[in-house]
Amino acid sequence: METVGLGFFYEDLPIGRTFRTIGRTVTEADIVNFINCTGMTEVLFIDLEFLANDSDIKGRVAPGALAYTLAEGLLIQATMQHTGYAFLNMELDVKAPVFAGDTIHVECEVIEARRTSKPGRGLVRTRNKVVKQDGTVAIVYTPLRLIKCRDGAAH
Repeated sequence: METVGLGFFYEDLPIGRTFRTIGRTVTEADIVNFINCTGMTEVLFIDLEFLANDSDIKGRVAPGALAYTLAEGLLIQATMQHTGYAFLNMELDVKAPVFAGDTIHVECEVIEARRTSKPGRGLVRTRNKVVKQDGTVAIVYTPLRLIKCRDGAAH
């Protein structure tokens, strides 16, 4: 019987492939829970009076780290189940704030793909754009991941 929901194999991710995830709305509860879990008690995230009177950012802003981790969750659910072996590194650039009520999705482009010297594994780097409902790009990051090969053989 076929199992649905499995991730992409290395062979499914050639350079130039693009796809997007489903969307997810960032809630006030997401922000509060993330701040409490991580200890990110910066006034930018916990003091609405500071935001209203002293900050250039107006509104209930989410930490960039929260927006990034929600994006990773959207990707992992859809693309890496049983096939993602390791997250190796990345560059990350926050371009715009994400607020409570924003709906984000991830637009992904494969920009590097190569086999490793170990059989059954490939390295894949993607350019991931976290995009808000109005088309604003909030975050761009480029993770390098170790991915399972379908054939399991050496190159």
